[in-house]
Amino acid sequence: MSEGNGVHTVHRDGVWVNEVGGRQVGGTFDHKDAAVSAGRDEAMTRKAEHHIHGLDGRVHEKNSYGHDPRTIPG
Repeated sequence: MSEGNGVHTVHRDGVWVNEVGGRQVGGTFDHKDAAVSAGRDEAMTRKAEHHIHGLDGRVHEKNSYGHDPRTIPG
């Protein structure tokens, strides 16, 4: 089942974390790549979207691991 707004990989207080619904899931990471990898795994487990934020707080990349309906004919 999809988890609301998905998993967000964000930079908070000098470290990278993953959040779901505004709450941290998992540990903290010194490097973005490690946080993104853990966030991807969490999103796959939850069948949710993974939002990867930059240092500026904006979403720089988004990936979906849910059951997206195909809306393109063919």
